[in-house]
Amino acid sequence: MLKNLIWPVWLFLLSSCATPGPPSELVPFYQVETLKPYDEVLAELEVAIAEHNFRITGHSRVGKVIRERGAVNFPEYDTIQFCNLTLAQTVLEISPQAIGFMPCNVVAYQFAGKTIIKTHLLPEDSDNAKLNQFARDMNPQLQQIVDFAAQP
Repeated sequence: MLKNLIWPVWLFLLSSCATPGPPSELVPFYQVETLKPYDEVLAELEVAIAEHNFRITGHSRVGKVIRERGAVNFPEYDTIQFCNLTLAQTVLEISPQAIGFMPCNVVAYQFAGKTIIKTHLLPEDSDNAKLNQFARDMNPQLQQIVDFAAQP
């Protein structure tokens, strides 16, 4: 019995020692809303991703799968992961820790009668000037992908 109580106490003590990363590791997000039909948003995301020379590496249709499991009225939720290996190599040569921002990711979901499209941006205020410049070059592309998908 005592042995069963030790693990939860140990985990609590261990987690209380964890500290958050520096502010430069906070991930900012870019989000837009649209009344455009959801399937059109997904199709436009695929087009915009390809037009920016990225390849889709994964697409999770979370909402669809939950509905298939029996939650009939569950809304749409999708995540699309994408990457450009040349850009990936560049950023990882600048900062191996940037792997935490990869692959690029965009989400789309339905909420309150609208479709929300959201992506994480790279932080532009780290202690690494080259990484900041890479982020300043990359973030507008990510925003353009989201904006394109939301256009009526």
